Order: sequence, then structure tokens, then C-alpha cells
Amino acid sequence: MNSRRDFIKKASLLAGVAVVPGSAKNITNFAINSMKNDKLKLSFKPYTLELKHVFTLATSSRTTTPVMLTEIRYGDLIGYGEASMPPYLGESHETVAAFLSKVNLEQFSDPFKMEEILDYVDGVMPGNPAAKASVDIALHDLVGKIIGQPWYKIWGYDATKTPYTSFTIGIDTPEVVRQKVKEAEEYKILKVKLGRDTDKEMIETIRSVTDKPLCVDVNQGWKDKQFALDMAHWLHERGVEFLEQPMSKTDYDSHAWLTERSPIPIIGDEAVQGPKDVAKAKGAYSGINIKLMKCGGMRNANKMIALAQAFDMKLMIGCMTETSCAISAAAHLSPMMNWADLDGALLISNDVFRGTTVEDGKVTIAQLPGIGVEKL
Repeated sequence: MNSRRDFIKKASLLAGVAVVPGSAKNITNFAINSMKNDKLKLSFKPYTLELKHVFTLATSSRTTTPVMLTEIRYGDLIGYGEASMPPYLGESHETVAAFLSKVNLEQFSDPFKMEEILDYVDGVMPGNPAAKASVDIALHDLVGKIIGQPWYKIWGYDATKTPYTSFTIGIDTPEVVRQKVKEAEEYKILKVKLGRDTDKEMIETIRSVTDKPLCVDVNQGWKDKQFALDMAHWLHERGVEFLEQPMSKTDYDSHAWLTERSPIPIIGDEAVQGPKDVAKAKGAYSGINIKLMKCGGMRNANKMIALAQAFDMKLMIGCMTETSCAISAAAHLSPMMNWADLDGALLISNDVFRGTTVEDGKVTIAQLPGIGVEKL
């Protein structure tokens, strides 16, 4: 009986977790069924996402994205996770597999020791944020399933306050851009990739077919701060709401100069990878774009929210090209955001999960425990 009470107590006192009505029965039933003291078991397999269109940024183009799908088993329950590896992260199927092969979760028999487990994972090797995110997401999914509640409730967030998500329009010819805009009819805001010599043509092409609000992501494509300021004014006049990572991620001074003078907010993306970068971004940017694959998962993303709020910075939740697994995990943080860019699963043709959806342009979290996904 003492071990049962201890298990239930640990579940209810999980750091950072709100007490959720109706969860006690779920935890109790799980505790009864877990007296055999199961171990956590991690498994993983590579997968390749197929994009519906060629995805072109300021510095690259691609038609696929490698991902690693992870599972953490505990008794009869499975938590799902994912690592997405776009080229700029520097991770691959090989590097993620090498990292995950070193992760020994079988030394843990209590999934509620999330801080201890994730600190261990973080210390296995430096870097590898997407690989670490895949374990973090799977662990959150598992613990949410044990509690029997979705993570937005566990954190105490309000699912009715999820924002509209932007839909990304990659750099392309005017004809293809117009086609992409028409395909994005249900979305209330469009995110436009810029950073080449066709920037004004891209915006003018989109404006020829829609007057929807726009946001712009340059992916470090501009080199001069005066040019960036001139473009910020030009974009503002054409209904652009914010400008994301216009110049090099290492050039904090130029971004601070631009942020002070820009008529629209300047958002840091590549410059703000994890919690340690938030303080450096203060003053250089109006806000930050949080992505699970950059920061190492849901735990660090939630820390970044608190830090950014302390610095009175705006918040955006973003994504890579991902399945609905990682998108759904990020969606639980979206009620705290000014903006969302959670369209990664909408850009692919071979999703393997069902979870968070977009309804009339709005992020809609599935009412399922954990991160809220079902495997197809």
C-alpha cells in the first residue's frame, strides 16, 4: 500500500503540472496495474516525409524531409515522439539513430521523474536537439496517457485560446505561387518565404489574388540592415504583420537596430534555438519563434514561454516539416502564443498520425490524453 500511495503522490505532484479534475482515477488504476515496476523501453525507426510541393527557402530547396519516429513503452502504454531533420539543423537519420542508440531508458522505472529522465537524455551527448525532442515528446505523450489528460490541461492552458495558424507559401514562380495561395483558401494568414531577388514579385503575386494578412520569413536571406528596414516599411504597407529572421542569426546588433526602427515586429527564429538564447534575444528582437526541434522538446519550449514573458517579448510557435505527432505536441503550447505556424503536417502527403487539426484556419487540439495523437 505504501508504494501505491507514493506512486499516486508523485503523479499528483509532478513539477509544473496542474491538478486536473477526473485524473485521480486514471492515475490510481495505472498505479494498481504497475506494481510490477515496468521499465521504460525506447524504440525508433526512420521515415521520410514526402512534400506536396517543392519547398524552397532563401538558401535551399527540397521535396522530402527525413524524420525519426520514436516510441516509449511502459507496460501496456505507448508514448509517441518524432524528430524532424531539415537540412539546417545538421541532423540526419544516421546522427539521430546514433544518438538514440546511446539512450538507455530501461534504467528508469518511474516515468513521472520527467526532469531526471530528460536531464539524463540531454547529457548523453551535446547538441542533437531534434533527437532529444523525439524522446521528450514521447515521454510527455506517455505521462499524459497515464494521467488520462491532454497536456494543455495538465499545464493549465485554455484550448479555446489557440491561435489561427499561418500556411506557408514557399519561393516559387508566380504561376505556382498563385496556385498555392488558392489551395490555402481556408487559412486566415499566409506565411511567405523570402530572401532571394524575387521578394517583391512574391508579395505582389500574392497580393494579386488575396488581401489576407501575411507574415514573412526571410531565413537570414538579407545581408544589409538598411535594406531590411526599407523592406520592412514596404512590407508593412502591403499588410505584412511581422518579419522573421531577416538577417544572419549571429548579427544581434543589426537586428537590434532594425527592431528599434521597424514598423512591424521582428521575430527571431534561427537565432533563438533554446532557453539559453532567449535572454540574448531581448532587445535584438520583438519576439521569438519556438520550435520543438530546435529547443529539444516540450519541456524546454514551456521554459522558453516563461522566459519570453518575463522579458515582455512576443511569442510564436513554429514547426519544421513534421507529421501530426510533433505538430500535435507543439499545439498544446499554442494557447500561450501571439502567432502559430503549425502547418508542417499539411505540407506532406504521407502523414502517419491523426491528431491536431486546423478548422477554419484555427489550431484545434484533439481531445485525447497525452499529446493527442492516434497512429494511422
